[in-house]
Amino acid sequence: MLESKRKAIIFLLIAIALAVISGFLVLQKVQALNTDLGTEVTIYVANGDISSRQIITPDDVTTDEVPNSYLRDEHVTDIDDFVNKVSVVPLSEGDVITKNMLKEASSVTEAENRIISLIQSEKVFFDEALTALDRVDILVSHSFDEEPVTEVFMEDVKVARVAQSEGEFSGVQVEVPYDMVPQLIHMQNYADSFRIVKANVGQLPPADQNSGESSEDEDSNGDQNQSNENEEGNNNDE
Repeated sequence: MLESKRKAIIFLLIAIALAVISGFLVLQKVQALNTDLGTEVTIYVANGDISSRQIITPDDVTTDEVPNSYLRDEHVTDIDDFVNKVSVVPLSEGDVITKNMLKEASSVTEAENRIISLIQSEKVFFDEALTALDRVDILVSHSFDEEPVTEVFMEDVKVARVAQSEGEFSGVQVEVPYDMVPQLIHMQNYADSFRIVKANVGQLPPADQNSGESSEDEDSNGDQNQSNENEEGNNNDE
């Protein structure tokens, strides 16, 4: 009886030891896998059906987590990446959203207008960095009739958006009437050079105008008073 009890205790101890060793090995394997996969990273997925060309709002997306080793540059990890963006393809709930699915929402203010890009190059020059909603004049130099000509091609054109490369200003997208689109593209392709200048559309403040009018009135009154004095002097002489 004592011998069988002793054997049972030995087997129990051996089983416990094997279980501890197995648990330790499994833990090591899990830690190794976690190290290979990396920590969990938050990405954004569709929270429901999203139509193509529909502006994406925070309510349209939700988060999911993937191992860091599965993270790709095209994954969206920042909610700010959805600002003023639309999806170019329809999305269903749970679909992972990638940056190549997103596109800037159109900023055309009139249905008959179109957006044309003017990017800084050896042919396209900007006098200064511009911002959205600026107005510009477009000057072109060309020799279509075998005679060099520089002329104002378009005036007071609205800047819809600006382009940047590595944080530096690199060009603009301008909003132009549809009937001017072919002419602008033709100039882009065949003109010798483009120069984009910020348009000065400001006017004198009303106060300055009133001041100018007051000065003119004062001058006029002064001249009239002088004339009256001269007439009075002539009468006295007589």
